[in-house]
Amino acid sequence: MIRLIQIEWFKLRHYRPFWILLGMFVVLSTVVCSSLMGLMTYFKNQGANFRGIADPTMIPLYDFPDIWQNITYIAAILKIILAFIVVMSIYNEINHRILRQNVIDGLSKEEWLASKLIFIGVLAAAVTLLLFINGLIVGRIYSHPDALEYAFTNLQFIGAYFLDVFTYMTFALMLALLFKKGGLVIVGLLMYTLMFEPILSAILYNIPNDIPDFLRVLPDFFPVQSSRNLIQFPFARYGFQEVQTYIGQRELLIVFGWFIFNVGTSYFLLRRRDI
Repeated sequence: MIRLIQIEWFKLRHYRPFWILLGMFVVLSTVVCSSLMGLMTYFKNQGANFRGIADPTMIPLYDFPDIWQNITYIAAILKIILAFIVVMSIYNEINHRILRQNVIDGLSKEEWLASKLIFIGVLAAAVTLLLFINGLIVGRIYSHPDALEYAFTNLQFIGAYFLDVFTYMTFALMLALLFKKGGLVIVGLLMYTLMFEPILSAILYNIPNDIPDFLRVLPDFFPVQSSRNLIQFPFARYGFQEVQTYIGQRELLIVFGWFIFNVGTSYFLLRRRDI
């Protein structure tokens, strides 16, 4: 395992796009997840009044333990940047025949795939740790003193965030091996994640009553939506609406299913195609 990590580090340590995209993610993740109170202050200065709440900054967005569901839901939107890192690193290896040279030098295709999965796992763990630390700092600053004793409650959302990011990056891995065109995969992944699947999901979730009910649950099995369902939309609670504050077993099983599919398909492509 250490050998595979060393191989990946050797490939990436001087790969500029990796560091640029990683730096972009770190900055955006930190800013987005810690700027909600600044956004509420802006609304307050503009005279906003949310459901009779005179001061929007009184909304406990960063109170423990709610903060974990709030920031993981927001941070999950940025995982597409991490997927770009995976796509570009694989395209770089295929385009420059590094993968083929690795195989010639004695690295099996199984080991190559394992090295990528380890890289993806380490990257997902690193950004999860970053989010956790960010949450602790921001929560310590803004959380009500009485809520500090719940700082380590609801950490299952941190685990769900790791699984979401990890599975999504394996999805990008599969697509990169399937099409072997970095630019095409990046554009397609961007449009599918932010446009095609969300629009189709919205249509199916809101179809007329005379349409078969099974169509309404189809989006729950889509690759992106299924991961998003791990962490349900949390901000409705501040409008006095019911919110799912736990990770559902059904959602977990679907995401694990996609993880197995992504890895299995990647392995099949490596074995059957001339990479």
